[in-house]
Amino acid sequence: MPRFESPVSTTTPDGTDAVLLFDMSSMTSLVVRSDIEQFGVGYGKSTTNGETLICGSRPGEWSIIGSADACAASALRISTGGFTSVIDYSHARALFRLAGVDAAATLEKVCSIDWSNDMTPDGAVVSASVAKVICDIVRNDTSDTPSYLIACDRSFGRYLFDTLADACSEFGSRTSSGIGDD
Repeated sequence: MPRFESPVSTTTPDGTDAVLLFDMSSMTSLVVRSDIEQFGVGYGKSTTNGETLICGSRPGEWSIIGSADACAASALRISTGGFTSVIDYSHARALFRLAGVDAAATLEKVCSIDWSNDMTPDGAVVSASVAKVICDIVRNDTSDTPSYLIACDRSFGRYLFDTLADACSEFGSRTSSGIGDD
């Protein structure tokens, strides 16, 4: 089996915890496209289902993010009637978590979406340009701390990670990349 390698190769842990940036690219990511409603999760929303995060990414499209075993278990519950496909995008996408009290302010520096709680509450799912890279972004708070999962094509991973690290540097950030660094 091929060994997973992160698209990010630098680690610069320093600063405070006002904003944290982690490489989560080793997580399994499945994309489900179907003309049948799946998971009870509508477009633009997300929910936790056991150990997976289910995101209504687009009309008729859902992302499942989690460990390989948890994603496989979720895939078994997919209704396969009609036009349904399940694709493992794990090695095609980079995934980052941006978290902390200044996470929204960091995103506002590189993205034109309104990240206020009213517009993008916990569980919101949007697609937007982040530093000129098309991304899927999920508001996925942890312990009442604002947190965003940001996914992009793997080929843009290093650029986007470095750009986000630069954007959060004014807030005293800590970044972690690679497997097992966080």
